[in-house]
Amino acid sequence: MRALHVPAAGEQPQISDIPTPEPTEGTVLVRVKAAGLNPIDNAVAAGFLTQMGLPHEYPVVIGRDAAGVVEAVGAGVDHVAVGDEVLGHVLLAPPISAGTLAEYALLPAVTVTPKPAGLDFTKAAAIPLAGAAAVQSIDAIDPQPGQTVLVNGASGGVGSFAVQLLAARGVTVVATGTAADNERLTALGASRVIDHTAGPVAEQVRAAYPDGVDALVSLHGMDPSGTPIAAVRAGGKVAGVAAVPDEATLAAAGLTGTSVMATPLREVVGPLAERAAAGELRVSVAGVLPLEQAPEGLGRLATGGAGGKLVVTLQD
Repeated sequence: MRALHVPAAGEQPQISDIPTPEPTEGTVLVRVKAAGLNPIDNAVAAGFLTQMGLPHEYPVVIGRDAAGVVEAVGAGVDHVAVGDEVLGHVLLAPPISAGTLAEYALLPAVTVTPKPAGLDFTKAAAIPLAGAAAVQSIDAIDPQPGQTVLVNGASGGVGSFAVQLLAARGVTVVATGTAADNERLTALGASRVIDHTAGPVAEQVRAAYPDGVDALVSLHGMDPSGTPIAAVRAGGKVAGVAAVPDEATLAAAGLTGTSVMATPLREVVGPLAERAAAGELRVSVAGVLPLEQAPEGLGRLATGGAGGKLVVTLQD
């Protein structure tokens, strides 16, 4: 099968033929129609995860999210069958080897959920990791109707979902982006858009909400010192998949926080797919690329120039 993969440690990703994986117990072999790109893909390609105690088994196929058609199932899998249209995710479990930027992907059955008929493959492939990150970040702050929540990094794939899911819960959403994002984020449910290029985010938020917001969903940046916790009132909460300051820093500001590791299990992703198919959740895809241009897409993610979710299509 053709795949974007890293042949050996220290080598650059390349597109070439590698053996098609065989389903094992608790896995689903999917003929990939579309694969969503995520920032973690660049970390996998660079071998960065070996520093986190996750050994790699080469070749390492890049990509975590996929939508496609079930080709075969392993022992113990009974919730999907050959020919079913599905979406799913390759979990970051050792050894790192399987991926989705390939004609076939071997997915853990716990992440595979049926694709609703009203949802196309491209949008389905954009949901798993970003959608789960949004859901689990929101669950960590447990916002109540009428509260105000700042989404820092709202213009990306996770942020676009977070804005909508928060607004649907009756939360007042303050979203960061640029002036170019204003109209789109407002349409997704943001009550106010803060232009992060116009000055310190916390200062802009406090100017609009002098008492501070009730919580912060942190989705932008890896330096905790840049997380705008000063925008949050004392007693508030901070959570997210990006930089969350340590417990001591949060405690000094009168806050509590949670660093979220998104886990796209089917119990989380399935309901999101159903809502998307019903028109209740907008899936924002900024670009669709063929497999040959997947490296270019990863480059755009690395420089912050993606402007939203990028999806790679592999088969008609």
